[in-house]
Order: sequence, then C-alpha cells, then structure tokens
Amino acid sequence: MRLVHLDLKGAAPRVSYLEQVFPLLSQLGANGILIEYEDMFPFKGDLEILKSPFAYSEEDIERIQQLAELHKLEVVPLVQTFGHVEFILKHQKYQHLREVERFPNTFNPHIPDTLALLKSILSQVIEKHRHSTWIHIGADEVFHLGEGMDSKNWMSRNKGDTGTMYLNHIKEVLGFISTQYWGLQALMWDDMLRKISVGALQGERVGTAVAPKLGISAALIHVATLAVWFASAFKGTTGPAQTWPPLSYHLKNHLSWLKVMKALPQLAPLRFQGIVLTGWQRYDHYSVLCELLPVGIPSLAISLQTLVNGGFTEETKRKVLDSLGFQSMHLEQSMCEGRGMFPGAEIYHMVQQVNDHLKESILKALEEDSAIKGWFSPYHRKHQFGNPRNMESFGSKVLKLHEDWESFVRDLRDQLEKVYFPDTVEEWMEENVSPYLDQLQDLVQDYQ
Repeated sequence: MRLVHLDLKGAAPRVSYLEQVFPLLSQLGANGILIEYEDMFPFKGDLEILKSPFAYSEEDIERIQQLAELHKLEVVPLVQTFGHVEFILKHQKYQHLREVERFPNTFNPHIPDTLALLKSILSQVIEKHRHSTWIHIGADEVFHLGEGMDSKNWMSRNKGDTGTMYLNHIKEVLGFISTQYWGLQALMWDDMLRKISVGALQGERVGTAVAPKLGISAALIHVATLAVWFASAFKGTTGPAQTWPPLSYHLKNHLSWLKVMKALPQLAPLRFQGIVLTGWQRYDHYSVLCELLPVGIPSLAISLQTLVNGGFTEETKRKVLDSLGFQSMHLEQSMCEGRGMFPGAEIYHMVQQVNDHLKESILKALEEDSAIKGWFSPYHRKHQFGNPRNMESFGSKVLKLHEDWESFVRDLRDQLEKVYFPDTVEEWMEENVSPYLDQLQDLVQDYQ
C-alpha cells in the first residue's frame, strides 16, 4: 500500500480540487489516502463545537470517498487519540480533559470523560467511512504525559511509568475499535513506542500496525501478521514556515526507505505491507502553514514514482515530467521548468515568484535606492516634507513596481480561491505576501 497523507489541519483543499488531484495520485502510483481531518470533519451533536466554520459537509465526505473509489484509492481516516488534540482541548468545554492544565496538547488518560469523548469522536468518523478497512489513531508526540497531577498520583500508586500509562490508554482505544468495529485494522505512529522497552511491548501485545512518523529510522510491526509499515515525507518536514519543498532531500528520504524495503526479505517472517507518504500542512494546530499541496505535487510525484520503480532512473524522471507537463527538473535547486499541466500548476509558479522575487524586489527598492534613502527617508515621511524634484527621480519606478505586484497578487488570490477556502487564502497571504507588499503600499501612499 502506498498512502498519500492529506493533512487537513491547515489549507484543506476544496473537494473540487480533490476531484482533479485523485486521478493524478492514482496515475503516479498511489493506491490509498490517509486523511487527517481534525476540525474539517462534519462533527454533529455534542461534538459540533469541534468543527471549523469551513468544515466539509457530510455530502463532501461521501463525495471524497466516491472519488477515491473511482480512482482505486483506499481511504484511511486518521483521528488523533492522545496527543496533538489542540483542536479539541482548546475549547473551554473540554479544558478539564487536559493532561497539564496550561497546555491543550494532550489528553489526561485518567479521567473517564476522555475515553468517552474519544469513543464518540471515533464513532462519528468511522460511521462515515464504512468501506474503510483501516483506521489511524495517531498517538504521536504525547507531550507532557506524566506531568499532570493525576498521572503523578497514578505512577506513585501503581509504581508505574509513562510507558505503561501510554500503553494502557492505547489499549483502551484499540479495545473499543476492535469490539465495536470487528475487522477494522488500526495504524498508529511509533515515536512514543520507541521509548518503551521491547519486553514491555511484547508483554502488552499491542495488536496493531505501527508506522514511524518521519525520517529514516525505525519501523514497528503488526503483531498479528508480522507486517511492517513505514512512513516517509514528500513535504512538511523541513521547517514549520517552509514554503517550498527541497526535492533532493525528499528523494533521498525515499531512496533510503527503498534500501530498507529491499533488505526486509532477509528478516523473514517479516513482511512489508505499506508506506505512508506524509505531507504535513502544519506542525500542529497552532503553527503556521508550511508548503501548500500544489507546491508539493512535484515532490510527491518524484517520491511515488521512485517507490513504484524501485529507484530514481532517467525513465522515472521522464514519467514524472510527462505526468506533470514539465520540460526539465533540477533537484538540487528544487526547481521544475516548463508550464506544468497538473492541478494547481498556476499556484506552483506563482508561489515560486513570491519566494524568488517579491521580498527581494521590494526590499531592494526600499533599502537600496539611494534617492529614497536620501530624500524620502522615514524621517521625511513621518514629518511629511520633501523636494518634488528628488521624489520624481524614483516615483515612477516605485509606482510601477507597486502596480505590477498588486496585479500579480490579485491573480494569485484568484488562483488560491479556486483551491482553498477563504481562511486559508487570508492566512497564506498575510504570512507570505503582506509583510513586504504592505511596506511598499505604505511608501506609495506617503509618496502620493
């Protein structure tokens, strides 16, 4: 199985964009999608408070699954069940379920309401994914576990540690899934399990498949079938504010995983079952957006085709270029050249323009133009005086620069709105465009 991770806790695409992307994913070699809904799921009843104002509708969820089935992509929903639950615990209604009162990251596993809430959340998600044979329960980065007073008391009373506490909670979650949804298999990230001894894990017999979250280190095993899962990344792992994926970095990650896969037959009876190509959109609920999906598609295409073909050959490269409508690629520069014919190619090129030219051209005008520095300084602007003769020497150039970028940004906004909801468009523009364009607008306004 080759699952492409859609991280919807930021920049969730409109379903109309997924209609265009799913055929491409299938063509490139994916056969499943891991959907991390977070607040984009249409929670109902008591859970409605968890929904984003732009959450998908029930009809959207149904449409996504129909599209996936049409393009032979298995859908695996992901529900965080221990850490990374800021979207739940930020609400006052659920504040009492925090492990540490100050931080909304992690559930307190000792309060009965925690498991009751999780059962309710899992039930709503699973009920809407009746054709899925897998569920992913997250369970990574359970920060501050053991620091709450309830946990300290439990460890003292039971002579236990955080590892045992972690496993107890996970077993309860898995027990609920196996009891209520017979045959549904579970996946989880393995970073917390790596801190627990092999003996303790064997003693607990955690009957689930476990995938490592990132990097090229360890992998864990489905206890029942001795099947191994891995997780790589095509974007979203090289910095929380990264806007452009480093192609060679992600390619090397997948080439490293291929080496591990090829070595697996020597470790019989272990059997390789699948890989998740993660594409994080935020590092957590509160962090900024990292690389947008259209910007990450070339990296995803290279990663998938490398896995399908068992390496990155000239033939692999040609297939990627043909699939995406590019003429050439330069891995070390993380660039693909040509018009591009994939969904969101316009956004790919426009974000490239923002990255390469927006900041540079504006700061050059504001900070390096000697006429501006000499005759239109912050002091001149603050006190509103200047010589028209000197100001005219730079005025037309600055007005033209402003007009060009304003026109470009209008086009960029139009393209983003085709793919994303208004909150994403505003956030991305405010983070990546406004800090520089606002400075230019202020200068033009003062000049006029």
